[in-house]
Amino acid sequence: MVVASANNVDFMIKGVAKFTLFGQELWITTTEIGMSIVTLVILILAICANRKMKHAKEVPDTFQNILEFAVEALDGMVNGTMGHNARKFLNYIGTIFIFILFCNIGGLFGLRTPTADFGVTFMLGLFTFCIVQYQGIKNHGIGHFTGLFQPFPVLFPINLIGEITNPLSQALRLFGNMMSGVVIMGLWYGMMPIFLQIGIPSFLHVYCDLFSGCIQTYVFCMLTMVYVNDKMD
Repeated sequence: MVVASANNVDFMIKGVAKFTLFGQELWITTTEIGMSIVTLVILILAICANRKMKHAKEVPDTFQNILEFAVEALDGMVNGTMGHNARKFLNYIGTIFIFILFCNIGGLFGLRTPTADFGVTFMLGLFTFCIVQYQGIKNHGIGHFTGLFQPFPVLFPINLIGEITNPLSQALRLFGNMMSGVVIMGLWYGMMPIFLQIGIPSFLHVYCDLFSGCIQTYVFCMLTMVYVNDKMD
């Protein structure tokens, strides 16, 4: 019975629609669909938030309180980590924080978590890498490269590997943690009897999607701020 049920285990990325572009066969997958839904939800919330704050009341309602709390929390996190450099990167950190958070908790709403796709987390890590390198060159010039030979020239290979693997470790950390949640939930729904698929999985979703998702969002953004801030001084 367990073997038969195991055939129903499903945590893979699925191709939903196929099309051809410039002679290449491309697929729209559950990752693209999940990211599109997350982006649409964020845009709708942004429009609603913009309208709400344009007509903000002296006695705020629940939605306004939530918006003000979220902005103050993000502002406090960025300022507390980046100090006087916070203003330059508040919008970027706030954007990736919201995007990653909504992707991470997508499993609560029946989506396959977009950040459980290494292609997504790798691009997020690559964006951070590009920003870090740009800030390093902008603020230190040639010293950004000669610094790889410090404190001893023989350490250059180690310093170079460390510089390159920073975004990779970010991407793998986020991907690994979110993929593990997808696998756990896939195993539960695929191998457990139907009466155990009601109610009990909600506790697993709270940990795998909500708790772990929030923690990993914070870790990714915190590492991004630390890496960028290191190139600003």
